[in-house]
Amino acid sequence: MEKKMVEVCYTPKDYEYFKGRFEIVVVIDVLRATSAICSALNNGVSAVIPVSTIDEAKTYQEKGYLVGAERQGEIVEGFDFGNSPYSYMKPELKGKEIVLSTTNGTRAINIAQEADQVIIGSLVNLEAITNYLIRQNKNVLCLCSGWKDKFNLEDTICGGAISETLINSGNFSSDEDSSVAAKYLYMSAKDNYMGFLKSSSHRRRLKRLNLNKDIKYCLTPNQIDLIPTLQNGKIVKLNN
Repeated sequence: MEKKMVEVCYTPKDYEYFKGRFEIVVVIDVLRATSAICSALNNGVSAVIPVSTIDEAKTYQEKGYLVGAERQGEIVEGFDFGNSPYSYMKPELKGKEIVLSTTNGTRAINIAQEADQVIIGSLVNLEAITNYLIRQNKNVLCLCSGWKDKFNLEDTICGGAISETLINSGNFSSDEDSSVAAKYLYMSAKDNYMGFLKSSSHRRRLKRLNLNKDIKYCLTPNQIDLIPTLQNGKIVKLNN
């Protein structure tokens, strides 16, 4: 049986080089958008609507939606919350549709929206994601959100974790050097994500904002056993 492909794309800017070759795109923004989305759906939020711009977010806010907006790691003034996973654990959000706009993650989700299937991945739901992808047996692209179209460590490590697990299943292979590098970063980091990422740019950025609690949450694997998926412009819990 011919093996399926799994590759890692470092930034949304590079997506055009991979576009159209993969049935499933896994969008990754470990610190913090995709971790927050997992947290929201795990808490019972019915859907997260990802928007790329603050103007779009304001339009939804004017319609009465609860809206989270983050830029540069901070909550955008005038919005209900940012992209801290803990913001989405509040009981009053259960059963509601909320809107989210972030510096990197929601933009990456919308860039990939024309793929056959877009799912949301992070370290917090790593095992759920990999188990699902192995069962699907389709070509997979791990799309890292990066930081403003630049490479970042934590998303690449997560992409490496997903691709390496799929390859180890025996049903997948990889050709790109980006995927090889992601694999070795993951293998170097997997025993101590917190320590390995101590000097990463975004961890330092969040630490300056006193967001160590968020960092620890986002770098703790397999806390959540669900898969968020994009359907008709809304991210909902996949029934698999």
